[in-house]
Amino acid sequence: MLAIANVADVLGLPGREGIKSPFGLITRIEDGLPVDALERIARLLAPADSQFKYRLVPRATFERRKRAAFRLSSEEGMRVARLARVWNLAVEVWGSEDEARDFLFRPHAMLEDRRPVDVVIQNEIGAELVLDVLQGLKYGSAA
Repeated sequence: MLAIANVADVLGLPGREGIKSPFGLITRIEDGLPVDALERIARLLAPADSQFKYRLVPRATFERRKRAAFRLSSEEGMRVARLARVWNLAVEVWGSEDEARDFLFRPHAMLEDRRPVDVVIQNEIGAELVLDVLQGLKYGSAA
């Protein structure tokens, strides 16, 4: 289940910007998330890796958008929101940011020994696979 308020909070949307429904979040992403949302999720997931954000948005694009105060494209925003959604559930399941980070950056057998974070960044289906693993852990099934 998508916890809209939690995802908006992870993205650092001020006052959750009136996001009260999944469609409000979709609209916000389509209108363009602020570049700060990308920086925030990068700091949460990989605080020691200043290059992590460039896995989501190429460096030149990021720098151009930041300088001109442009927003992320819909596709980039979706990638960032996917990570926020997975991060939110990982922290909920593991109970701490450090343990959630450890899970996301360690290869997992149910993901063909890929790191969950890489699978999430790759595409939406990958994110669903990681969410399935997390939900299995949360509800006590094989994961």
